[in-house]
Amino acid sequence: MSLLVPNERDHVDAHEDLDQDELYYKRIAEIRAKADVDSTFSWDFEPVQGFFMQTSDNTDDMKFNYATQGFGTTKPWEELIDRLESLNSTSVPNTKYKMLFLARHGQGWHNIASHKYPKADWFSRWRFVGTDGEIEWGPDAKLTDLGISQAKENGELWKSQLENGAPLPTKFYVSPLSRSIDTLFHTWRDIEIPRPIVIENVRETIGVHLCHERTTKSALESKYTDLDFEEGFTEDDLLAQKYSTVREQLHQQFLRVDGVLQKIFDEDEDSIISITSHAGTIRGFITVIGHRKFTIPTGGMIPIVVKGTKNNVKRN
Repeated sequence: MSLLVPNERDHVDAHEDLDQDELYYKRIAEIRAKADVDSTFSWDFEPVQGFFMQTSDNTDDMKFNYATQGFGTTKPWEELIDRLESLNSTSVPNTKYKMLFLARHGQGWHNIASHKYPKADWFSRWRFVGTDGEIEWGPDAKLTDLGISQAKENGELWKSQLENGAPLPTKFYVSPLSRSIDTLFHTWRDIEIPRPIVIENVRETIGVHLCHERTTKSALESKYTDLDFEEGFTEDDLLAQKYSTVREQLHQQFLRVDGVLQKIFDEDEDSIISITSHAGTIRGFITVIGHRKFTIPTGGMIPIVVKGTKNNVKRN
């Protein structure tokens, strides 16, 4: 039986707070209205239909299970890879196509803690601390045994799909939070992959919740010797300091994720990319890409083929 099954809370994470989507669209329009082609947000994104069932509006995201449905592929992997390569080889210079595998970390101790207490108690007390004396969830919450098992299940699924012709991603990005890094390494423990790169801005919603505060760079380097860090990655968690009293809003997180995707399309020549992060971050990617809302279970994953078009006209 698969451990990668969505629940109602996952559904809420994916589908509610639509006002934040509207705030994001409003803010990005304001930024672009003042910017020229060389600005940060010069790429427009859209999902490409016909690759994965998750992109279709006809797929029920609470009944669909990528673990038992071949990652959601609509055709054999060979045909999907050929189509992706054809799209890139025949596209105009300002257009690129990338296949993203967006993975959510497995269950962490913060997930246990937030269920242990009534919502009012969590928000008034427990989110500010890291332990209740029985379990520890912050800072930088770690995976539970179930979370590790979820990651290992994904590893077995990947091995099976690779045998069926799935492409091995040629670039791996990961959140700086330990639960995402551990999920990545448990998932790919038996498969040789390129050195993953830690990206600050693919972390979870920042601020107030102690479980979302990251470890120092030197501590991460000491614990994880097979990681690289993006240029400019700071020793201390400056973002946690910035949002120490006021939590980042979802529309602000969407803008942050948009910046990550802009950089990937600007600088990354790889067309098949894995990104291991968080529920809120994946919600951000889905919003920025314009993909339909889709419930991602804890420890789950969604593949999306993205078309990026770079604007070459000044917006004045």
